Amino acid sequence: MINVIKKLKDKQGAAIIINFLKRILPSANPQETVEAELPVAEKFRIYPRSEHVISRSRISDNALKVLYRLQKEGYDAYLVGGCVRDLLLGREPKDFDVVTNADPEQIKKVFRNCRIIGRRFRLAHVHFGGEVIEVATFRGASENASDKQILDKEGRLLRDNVYGSIEEDVWRRDFTVNALYYNIKDFSVVDYVNGMDDHKAGVMKLIGDPIVRFREDPVRMLRAVRFAVKLGFNIDSQCQQPIKEMAELLGSIPSARLYDEVLKLFLFGYALQTFEMLRHYGLFQVLFPATEKSLGSEENGYPRQLLVKALQNSDNRIADGKSVTAYFLFASFLWEPVQILAKEKQAQGLPEFMAYQDAASEILSQQVRITALPRHISLAIREVWSLQPKFNSRIGSKPSRLIGHPRFRAAYDFLLLRAETGGAEAELAEWWGKYQNANENEQRKMTAPPRKSAHSKSGRRKSYRKKPTDNNAGTPP
Repeated sequence: MINVIKKLKDKQGAAIIINFLKRILPSANPQETVEAELPVAEKFRIYPRSEHVISRSRISDNALKVLYRLQKEGYDAYLVGGCVRDLLLGREPKDFDVVTNADPEQIKKVFRNCRIIGRRFRLAHVHFGGEVIEVATFRGASENASDKQILDKEGRLLRDNVYGSIEEDVWRRDFTVNALYYNIKDFSVVDYVNGMDDHKAGVMKLIGDPIVRFREDPVRMLRAVRFAVKLGFNIDSQCQQPIKEMAELLGSIPSARLYDEVLKLFLFGYALQTFEMLRHYGLFQVLFPATEKSLGSEENGYPRQLLVKALQNSDNRIADGKSVTAYFLFASFLWEPVQILAKEKQAQGLPEFMAYQDAASEILSQQVRITALPRHISLAIREVWSLQPKFNSRIGSKPSRLIGHPRFRAAYDFLLLRAETGGAEAELAEWWGKYQNANENEQRKMTAPPRKSAHSKSGRRKSYRKKPTDNNAGTPP
């Protein structure tokens, strides 16, 4: 039956039949599901140079060196993935990925400046100074390599070192627009999954059954959102409902990997749109459960206003070519959960300072279990939070000591954020803006204690004796 299906000209029809058979004949082995979902591609279309816009002048010189060298050594060599997708959009790719039929050891023999990395799937990194060209071997359909491919009980790939052909490799990629191959041999684009049509239509469509592919790697749900926002594409209608139903599977992903994914989601210039789309699909509540809970119980919209403003500011800074720090965004995400928990602890009788310290520790500990914040990030977050009450002290030497703190600028920006969204007094933020730009004399005047009137001074009043008159001359005082 499978052989008959593979011979069908209409791949979509074959996929429907395969999915139907999987439903009526469930397998106890999750690897069989993966194999059924990864047939060998038989139909493909080649777009010659005249039918696409990719030019070698826009490809990294080092990537071209790798492609030509592999070809000279007798191997097939293609650009693949996001770089091809971005080149077709007229954008400058962040990096260039190469795929070949040479295995990692063969690649290393070709390039002396090569290092092999990875456990889940072994990759070759070819180093050219500060630029690294990643070279991967075609991945296979794993039919005869059960010892090289390991899945967990939920069907998620843990290790995958199965090599194959380009016709098999295409089915191991996630989205159709990421499965386009640029062939250095004739400068054509090879398309096995109608990726060019989806690219032109602006659709993020998964290769294969969305339920199976999301279960295989739940991070693909985050990638769908990130690419859709970044490229201005729509998520395919067949993917949308499975994302909402399977969002909780992200809980099975290692926290270190989720931390990296969160950085990719919010630090590339489209943080606000990403935030809205993550909430729409129920993904944000898995990544930031305490924040989502605070948004659900918000008063006067303050938590949402602060987050929206922080994300807008982040996007504006990136658009202006300025840097954005991860700890500032995390501080913004988790600020309101800390406030809520601290107030609860104060209601239980804990002093204000201790309540906020304990609340910060608990919220950060919860978040670290989901997204493994590095220690230097969590420490920076705590510093930004702990400096907020110190802005209330504006008399004497405290302002000068505060302005000298290494984290002052970030804490001041956070104060501005709070003031702009109703969480702090605007006058307070304005005072600190003037103080840090004033000269030393002006700063002393701004921090000098207010003068007290003569009537308000404490202590004895000075008494004055009346001058003696003729009538009382000689009388003792």
